[in-house]
Amino acid sequence: MPLHSDVAGQAALAICESLLLALNDRKILPEREIIGILQDAAAAHDNAADGSGDPSMHRAVAQLIEKIITSGNSVRRP
Repeated sequence: MPLHSDVAGQAALAICESLLLALNDRKILPEREIIGILQDAAAAHDNAADGSGDPSMHRAVAQLIEKIITSGNSVRRP
């Protein structure tokens, strides 16, 4: 059985991706701004890896966000 934090993280990721997709679908945010939001989030975790908390966790989060940027979203997979 997955750890509670894994389940919470997966749920948060799915919710955030869905919100970003809805903002784009409704032409509230263009795709370039959504990519910018994701890049900012990845950079925040890259920077946090040198500071407080668990550096390997921050690096893993940044890498996952980078993968989302390059691979597309997990909500709408063809």
